[in-house]
Amino acid sequence: MDEISPLLGNQPQEDSALPSPNLRPRHQELIPTPCGPIKRWSELSCLVKLYFCFTISSLLALLGLTVYSIYRESVDTSDDDFTVSLIQLVGILFCMYYITRGILQENRQELIVFVLSVLVVMVRSVVNFTILPPQDKQTLLVRFVCILCVGMVHVLCASLLIRRPNIMAFRVGGALESLQEQYFLLNLCFSMVTFDLQAQLCLCILIQASGTAMSHVNTIILSFGVLWACLTAAVGAIAVLKEVKTLVWVFVLQNIPQVAFFIYLLSTIIRKWGQEKSYTLEAATITGALVSVVIKAVLFWGLLRLVHSFGQGLRERMFESNKR
Repeated sequence: MDEISPLLGNQPQEDSALPSPNLRPRHQELIPTPCGPIKRWSELSCLVKLYFCFTISSLLALLGLTVYSIYRESVDTSDDDFTVSLIQLVGILFCMYYITRGILQENRQELIVFVLSVLVVMVRSVVNFTILPPQDKQTLLVRFVCILCVGMVHVLCASLLIRRPNIMAFRVGGALESLQEQYFLLNLCFSMVTFDLQAQLCLCILIQASGTAMSHVNTIILSFGVLWACLTAAVGAIAVLKEVKTLVWVFVLQNIPQVAFFIYLLSTIIRKWGQEKSYTLEAATITGALVSVVIKAVLFWGLLRLVHSFGQGLRERMFESNKR
């Protein structure tokens, strides 16, 4: 023992001021934002950073092509193409938001909707390319192949991100399962408010394009409905993030005139089904209305459960504990 003790005494002593490696935090502090805490850019892996930059770049390129198509179609093409391009423009802008929040907040709902949006674009491209005459297919072949290849990359990479373990709920809510569940409901409701806004904007565009039901008065009311949809979404987002029960009920009441007017217009469209060669737009309008009903049903279900959890400390963890 006497021979061994000098060897032990010569070993460098660890600095007692430094925490044990097992006690050091594995992640950096989250950044509080108006939409909830997000991870720092430096915390993302190199592959995720590369995919995020690739996604934003491809969406910006598609945005430029869509704006050019809208300008061209407003001059010399059919109303159906112009309407589809407008809806695609709305979808691209929302996709940029979805992929940003989906990656930085590990939000699976946003990533799932992003994947569905990409699949819709791919299916639309396949259908349009299939029905084109042979002479036009050669012109659009390069764009068609690019859309399919880029779309498959997005679907594959986003699906891998969806399957990754989500630890944001633990990082924000801590070890309490009740706070983790509340954080999940909050993200669900906030996402549904965003999805509902996108659905309402697209539905307004479709109803405006299907002129069978659009009188001058209805057009003015529908234009006001776009502003009303944005205001409703803003109230819903603030109510969820700030945990204000009064605003939750205001948000619910704001949806009543909106739904009533859409029901009125949809009933008019159904009564005049197939007139003025607008069958495609009418079918898309009714489909969009059904999707909007499903979104609102999920949103109100989530709000009903979330309201009972207000004031239990999640808001303070999200917006105050991360401030340094």
